[in-house]
Amino acid sequence: MSAIPSVLGLHHFAWRCRDAEETRRFYEDLIGMRLVHVIKADHVPSTGEYCPYVHIFFEMADGSNIAFFDLGDGQTAQPSQNTPPWVNHIALRLSSLEELAVMKRRLEDAGVDVVGVTDHHFVRSIYFFDPNGFRMEFTVPVGSPEQHREYEAAAHAKINEWTREKAARNNKN
Repeated sequence: MSAIPSVLGLHHFAWRCRDAEETRRFYEDLIGMRLVHVIKADHVPSTGEYCPYVHIFFEMADGSNIAFFDLGDGQTAQPSQNTPPWVNHIALRLSSLEELAVMKRRLEDAGVDVVGVTDHHFVRSIYFFDPNGFRMEFTVPVGSPEQHREYEAAAHAKINEWTREKAARNNKN
């Protein structure tokens, strides 16, 4: 059997947006991610389906992107009915707690509701929703390399423990 290829990193994460320009203002003007590519098409390349859209890409410092589809109907993606709104989100890394404070101030000054700074002991984070109802997190790693090695060493045991607890809880029902 051949070796599993290495995943090199995130190219892009895509989400539906209500309006491309509204989304551009939020991501480029407010949080500083450059608009680097726009694809405008009438047919979906992978399926051939007719669906006029624009696909917009905002680049982060590491070259990865967050992208959006504007389908031209003013609709956003609907939240999952079986999932609390805090679960599905994307976390973007900043380089310092000072930058986290600046970003929090910028968002709040623009009228965005921000939760945090939340101390998760290995990262500190703020949480907010973009104009499309998409939950986002800005986070700064604060744990030591030793702490991260300890987390990794315990990860499989913790997931196995969770799996056993979940099974026991579900068997009681």
